[in-house]
Amino acid sequence: MATSSPPLLQIFRRSAEPEKLSAEQEEIIRLKKEKNAVLLCHNYQIDPIQQVADYVGDSLGLARQAAKTDADIIVFCGVHFMAETAKILNPSKTVLLPDLDAGCSLSDSCPADQLAKYREENPDLYVVAYVNCSAAVKGLSDVICTSGNAVSIVNQVPADREILFVPDQNLGQWVMGQTGRKMRLWPGSCYAHVLFTRDSIERCRLEYPNAPVVAHPECIQTVRDLADEVCSTEKMVSYCQDHSSDTFIILTESGMMHRLTRELPDKQFVAGPTGNCACNDCRYMKMNTLPKLLACLRDENPEISMNEDLIERSRLPIERMLEWSV
Repeated sequence: MATSSPPLLQIFRRSAEPEKLSAEQEEIIRLKKEKNAVLLCHNYQIDPIQQVADYVGDSLGLARQAAKTDADIIVFCGVHFMAETAKILNPSKTVLLPDLDAGCSLSDSCPADQLAKYREENPDLYVVAYVNCSAAVKGLSDVICTSGNAVSIVNQVPADREILFVPDQNLGQWVMGQTGRKMRLWPGSCYAHVLFTRDSIERCRLEYPNAPVVAHPECIQTVRDLADEVCSTEKMVSYCQDHSSDTFIILTESGMMHRLTRELPDKQFVAGPTGNCACNDCRYMKMNTLPKLLACLRDENPEISMNEDLIERSRLPIERMLEWSV
């Protein structure tokens, strides 16, 4: 029986040609100025959206930007829980998301009713929630963390408290290894990051033996163990910038390649493949498109709506994270 060959590796490098904006992009920029709107964009968004964003970053950076913005309108190009976080920190502002169906498999893996029941049965647990969760789950938590500050946050939890880490078991497992702190782990994971395999990374190493492997902590342990560096997307930028190599193998969602090549144009990046494709797209992150973004900004819709009680309950653990991350 014939077997299909693995897909060719996809290499990202920035062209020397200057970037030209499309008519849609120009109109988005005009509308932002007219409406006093700020466009916050996650690293995993498509390149044309990143090009017109006011800030491109990871969850921690985006939360900080949302907390300090003086814009009247926040347009969030990411997924639903990220836009919720912006609304929690800015309850009086209009927060828009180009596609309300842009969800998250990791967030879905921890339903708030199940966490509430678990807390009732284990009232002494201190809940550390990865930001990739719903506002309702945040409201049931003691403190929020991101992949960039999870180690620091866990280290600040009182030593006499047993921790429940939700919802990503892979990030939680990595944090335990970094801190030496035993924790209960919620059995959730990001569908995109668990698609990276040991075999596909070993194949990359054969083709690029001198390229450091940089992995996101949401990857499974066998993949993280192969990496030269495990870090958040924000720290990927500084790691690659400071490293002497001109080629890197990157194990995270493919949108990150656009940020890396824009900020580090003299280096090239190999998108970590899965068993089925040359790079790894999150179907939810890719639901935001330029036409949707333009319509969203023009019509000021779809808008994130939350009741005041949920905003208040979920705001406290987010603010605690920001205080502990100074």
